Amino acid sequence: MRAAIFSPYLDTLGGGERYVTSVAKAFNEKGFDVDVESKDGKIIDKLSKRFGMDLDGINVVASIKRGDGYDVCFWLSDGSVPTLYARKNILHFQRPFFNVDGKSLLNRMKFFRINKVVVNSRFTKEWIDKEYSIDSIVVYPPIDIDKFKPGKKENLILNVARFSQLEQSKRQDVLVKAFQRIYDSGFRNWKLILTGGSEVGRTEFVDQLIKKAKGYPIKIVENSSFEKIADLYARAKIFWSASGFGIDEKVNPQKVEHFGITVVEGMSAGLVPIIYNAGGHKEIVESGENGYLWSRIEDLISISKDMMDDSKLLKEISQRTKKDALKYSYERFKGEILSLIK
Repeated sequence: MRAAIFSPYLDTLGGGERYVTSVAKAFNEKGFDVDVESKDGKIIDKLSKRFGMDLDGINVVASIKRGDGYDVCFWLSDGSVPTLYARKNILHFQRPFFNVDGKSLLNRMKFFRINKVVVNSRFTKEWIDKEYSIDSIVVYPPIDIDKFKPGKKENLILNVARFSQLEQSKRQDVLVKAFQRIYDSGFRNWKLILTGGSEVGRTEFVDQLIKKAKGYPIKIVENSSFEKIADLYARAKIFWSASGFGIDEKVNPQKVEHFGITVVEGMSAGLVPIIYNAGGHKEIVESGENGYLWSRIEDLISISKDMMDDSKLLKEISQRTKKDALKYSYERFKGEILSLIK
């Protein structure tokens, strides 16, 4: 059996690429010969290092020929609907698309060759189903639960997100300002670490963050290895995210978090998430139960101070986050993905 995998963004090593790589791994473990399309012959090594996955046996090819000659093709869409030729074809949308002429006659014809359409959250599903007039299937992204464990905790707030000001800005600048206000108000035994992938070379945005953070216990760590990120999760107590801040998700849904995979990674290591109230975040956190959602910077600051002041409450919620993260295990994901091709 042969499986073909395609993503137009594979070299960005982001959440969508982790999703696609997990699909490749699931097919490989099922016994498929898996080919991934890429012009980078070392992409498998890069994916394995970034996501901490064993990807031995997965091949890199110049073209999967849109699935021609394969038993299964899994294709990550850039908003367009491809013509696919495998025996079974799965189209994946990782983010909301709208106003892309999704209901066109040509697209409707292409969907005849697509067996399943998969999305990463109910938030994404709402937009995709409306735009393309389909009924997509939600398969939440996977987390390698066993690889994210609580360690000796420190007074550390962590954010894990791509350093980018592209279409979906993670707004690390908001987190820097919020932490500075908290620190200046007397919480001087805490520190903030911002880590994640960045575009090729040091970006102007990262330079600005470093400049703004000067004089405070704020550390910017670019392109960390999987092992380094896992260590930060183990040591941190609180997970912050401002992704989507200042955006009206009903107008620009593509600019808010479509799911929030790093939030769940943090939860599995016992971090208490305090995350922006938009997009897929609302499917992960029930505010006051397994974390907190915030809409104003003042709320982020106030909630964080409460957690930093109340170690007992912080510990109680931490226990809930670890339990709730279990629903996003890789084994659950693998079973749901493989069920699509039965």
